[in-house]
Amino acid sequence: MASKPDEVRDGVPLTNLDQPLFDGAEATKRDLVDYLDAVREVMLPELRERPLSVIRVRPGQEPFMQKNVPKYTPEWIRTVPVWAEASKREISYAVCDDRKTLLWFGNQRAVEYHPTLMRLDRQDRVTHLVLDLDPPEGETFELAVKAALLVRQALTDSGLDGAVKTSGAKGVHVYVPIDDQATIEEAAAATRAIAARAERIDPALATTAYVKEERHGKVFVDSTRAGGATVVAAYSPRIRPGTTVSFPVGWDDLEQVSPRDFTVRTTPGLLTTSWADQLPAPQTLPADLIEEGHTIPVARVVAMHEGKRRKAAARKAAADE
Repeated sequence: MASKPDEVRDGVPLTNLDQPLFDGAEATKRDLVDYLDAVREVMLPELRERPLSVIRVRPGQEPFMQKNVPKYTPEWIRTVPVWAEASKREISYAVCDDRKTLLWFGNQRAVEYHPTLMRLDRQDRVTHLVLDLDPPEGETFELAVKAALLVRQALTDSGLDGAVKTSGAKGVHVYVPIDDQATIEEAAAATRAIAARAERIDPALATTAYVKEERHGKVFVDSTRAGGATVVAAYSPRIRPGTTVSFPVGWDDLEQVSPRDFTVRTTPGLLTTSWADQLPAPQTLPADLIEEGHTIPVARVVAMHEGKRRKAAARKAAADE
């Protein structure tokens, strides 16, 4: 016999609300559910019409990413089949279009929300370019901010405009809304070119080196969030100390904030405008940007080949000993 829920909200039974969310969360499951409910008006537009992956954290277990919806998912949750090229199978993704679905995910202890960059009505296009500024280890958020300003300069020099949000972890995300003229491959190429242009502005601060050992304490300008990739949504909580939140920040305010300013407890009181209002209108990608990007190898592929080369060299060296 199922235990009685602590509360029912919008027809969704909510259970074990007073359990800690995860070690170091400084929040309970109730805090998560209340937070999602409080920010739903600004968060749901970031999730609607996009296949959704979530990161859940169960008591006593490591966090895990859920793409395929579980068998016990209620019938009223909207799902969509998407072919996964990597695993050569069809995955049934949830689509979070409404409050009820968001509450259900909260009750499933889904802390992080990672939608795709493409919408269901145009799966052959992405709606944004994303540059992920990943600083080196340590208290280095200010370095990520400086690198984000380099990306902004590269965008301006390219005739483009972007908006910025904290990642909710230690970095910064720059979003560039684009129209539907560019193919997924062209959008990916343009993202690589922007990263390369930002690196050229200040190579002592920024790097496009995918392999960590080659970054030498610089900020990684990650251009690999392209195509079928997901990025944590604006307003999504993160499984980080204090349950921080990925929060939109005006360019003028970026140098005054810290990731810990935005948590599930503080964020509802900080909402003034939505991320959608801060984003520029969709833009057409310049042809020269796409052309430059096509000359830049995909970082992941380069890293994979380099890894194979190093392993082969190590095997040869061991055999020669």
